Amino acid sequence: MHDISNFNREGLPSTQALLKATLVALVIGALVLVTTVLPAEYGVDPTGLGSRMGLTALSEATAGEVPSAEASSANLLVSAAPVLSPVWKSANGYRNDSLALTLQPGEGAEIKARMAIGDRFVFSWQAEGGAVNFDMHGEPPNAGETFSSYWKGLNQSQAHGEFIAPFAGTHGWYWRNRGTAPVTVTVSTSGFYEKLYKP
Repeated sequence: MHDISNFNREGLPSTQALLKATLVALVIGALVLVTTVLPAEYGVDPTGLGSRMGLTALSEATAGEVPSAEASSANLLVSAAPVLSPVWKSANGYRNDSLALTLQPGEGAEIKARMAIGDRFVFSWQAEGGAVNFDMHGEPPNAGETFSSYWKGLNQSQAHGEFIAPFAGTHGWYWRNRGTAPVTVTVSTSGFYEKLYKP
């Protein structure tokens, strides 16, 4: 055993200084609790400072949530996503269309769909006889040469996907045959749009 009776206390704080520091820490902790933690976590704001700093909004955002120890990562991702309506409505009826065009070597052509903003379809196109370059794009009414390109590809023989019209107008594909033999492109669409046509 060590004898600490002769321990040199020089340089250490006195008991009175330790009590004073503890009291100051308690006061600061109580202030932080009352001004920030209570408004942010529980919506209790006795000083009014929490609402002025926007902290009470934090408690309102989590008020409807029930914490669960078994929350999966999938549930956390869903809760972080924006809330969207599960129902989407269209003025146009559901339709299926299929159109084909044959491109000679060096030739290009389009197939378009006339759509309102938010209209959507699932599509699939295939090229028989060779590969083509393509540009999926759209333009608003009376846009002249102005268009928005969505997806481009080189030497492709097929493409599949879903499209949602970001604005009202015509949306579709332009294909060009850079090969030496004729290529027939057939596109099929299913969804909600006014019509599918060859310009």
